[in-house]
Amino acid sequence: MEHHVKTCHGSVSVVVYGDQEKPALITYPDVALNYMSCFQGLFLCPEAVSLLLHNFCIYHISPPGHEFGAAPVCSNDPSPSVEDLADQILEVLNFFSLEAVMCMGITAGAYILSLFAIKHKERVLGLILISPLCKAPSWSEWFYYKVVSNLLYYYGMSGLLKDIFLQRYFSKEARGSSEVPERDVVHECRRLLGERHGSSLMRFLEAVNRRHDLTDGLKSLKCRTLIFVGDQSPFHSETLHMVTALDRKYSALVEVQACGSMVTEEQPHAMLIPMEFFFMGFGLYRPGRVSDSPRSPLSPSCISPELLSPESLGLKLKPIKTRVPTKC
Repeated sequence: MEHHVKTCHGSVSVVVYGDQEKPALITYPDVALNYMSCFQGLFLCPEAVSLLLHNFCIYHISPPGHEFGAAPVCSNDPSPSVEDLADQILEVLNFFSLEAVMCMGITAGAYILSLFAIKHKERVLGLILISPLCKAPSWSEWFYYKVVSNLLYYYGMSGLLKDIFLQRYFSKEARGSSEVPERDVVHECRRLLGERHGSSLMRFLEAVNRRHDLTDGLKSLKCRTLIFVGDQSPFHSETLHMVTALDRKYSALVEVQACGSMVTEEQPHAMLIPMEFFFMGFGLYRPGRVSDSPRSPLSPSCISPELLSPESLGLKLKPIKTRVPTKC
């Protein structure tokens, strides 16, 4: 069910899936995307139905003007800042009478949720961040996306701009070449990009391009954080920087090989087992009926131990290191 929540910074579309008596998991997409183009691959996995929808009520938050059927944003409306977008999340939680929630975001969406967690620590149970941003944009990044904003203003979502955004989201292999066609997930994302209004996209892009550095604030976060990043993501180095800023007692990194930024769409199965153990740490994950799928995290007895090795899953695991007190 879709709700339009009125906030101090405009209306926000929230699509709710599941039993609202269950713990809440909120999602926030990257630039130019909404929940369908950003999280559909993960949430349509049979295993994810057991892992996520069985245990959570999902609240998909779209940036202003990014929901399906959104009208073009009025040019006279003030552009929101990243602070405004984070404050909208608080108003969404209050609208649904939610207390502490689990958060999942991709790249720019991960930045918004991280900022929200810094500002409202008591409202966040944990963070699942995919290829996150955390630093202010470099001069080259700022200039690059300033040009993109100008192109959007004059030409709308052209074929060139679609290619630019697809490079942001997917690995080179997924995007294909003159000899190899692009994968279906990329083709579908290209189609959905064509539905975005340039004015709405520009506002979100400009807000992200004016973001500030979160490094100092991340050091104070005590919520558990699970971070995924594709080894071919343009934001790989920034993700590694974020991991160094977080308290290592509460954070873990999963690097997914041969993958771009949108692990949720390109390699969603790589996320399932790390998320299962992450949720177990909160006491939130309760196994339902055993899935018929041999890849299901609910069926460990059906999986050979060697198949659960990081290498076979295409993962590089960065374990949490803790200090164990020694006896005097």
